Amino acid sequence: GTVGLLGPNGAGKSTTMRLITTYLQPTTGRITVGGKDTAEAPIDVREQLGYLPELTPVYPEMQANEYLDFIASVRGVEQADKRVDWVVQACGLEPVYKRPIIELSKGFKQRVGLAQALLHDPKVLILDEPTSGLDPIQTLAMRDLIAELAKEKTILLSSHILSEISANTDRVIIINQGKIVAEDSIDNLSKFLNKRKQLRLRINGPAEQVIERLSKIEALLEVAYQEPYYLLEFEKSKQPQAEVNQVLAQEGWTLFAMEEIEMSLEEIFVKLTRDSEEEL
Repeated sequence: GTVGLLGPNGAGKSTTMRLITTYLQPTTGRITVGGKDTAEAPIDVREQLGYLPELTPVYPEMQANEYLDFIASVRGVEQADKRVDWVVQACGLEPVYKRPIIELSKGFKQRVGLAQALLHDPKVLILDEPTSGLDPIQTLAMRDLIAELAKEKTILLSSHILSEISANTDRVIIINQGKIVAEDSIDNLSKFLNKRKQLRLRINGPAEQVIERLSKIEALLEVAYQEPYYLLEFEKSKQPQAEVNQVLAQEGWTLFAMEEIEMSLEEIFVKLTRDSEEEL
């Protein structure tokens, strides 16, 4: 299965992954992987993990085959030749297998990085922004590979792009400024969204007065202004349109457009991260 770690840039995703993979040690708290403590038994933890950092850890002057043979040797991989052959095929590296890594495209470098993470057949894969910088075709290929690997392994995958998390994961953890602000399945987050809607309005009144007046309508959960639109958030069970029209009529403001729209996953992501910042 796959868990997505989602958050804006600087939220703490990469730091969390570096802590889990023993590249950093926690100053407080404790991290265990498969029952092994990252501080007390880092070698045991590393044996269980495959790690693909955001910056692919390759030696550019080596050929892809030389690099994978080297990693297999360092890790003491049993039946190394067979295992290298498997990761080359699984990661689609046959076209570039004997080329210097420095000559490879970003997509193939990412694949080489994933191949090294898979060489020792780890139980857990830690993938930090694995599709960052890839073109659409490379992204789809990487998604397919991650989905196939997730059938047998536990995968923690980070991204700041919600569509990536939606496409690749069963469960999502949203973090902001080092704190968890939401944790649920994609399906449950979608169900939560389906309870809410927005009205998008264009009005010719003064913005501050419009926001102040509309904010007094009890049925509305939130009123925001994103020029030229006013966004009014409400629960599906309530229909505030009549009250909105009444306010506009009382104030003499002209309504140019009113549209009811579904809230997107992107909007809930922005809302959760923004709300968490306001609490700090």
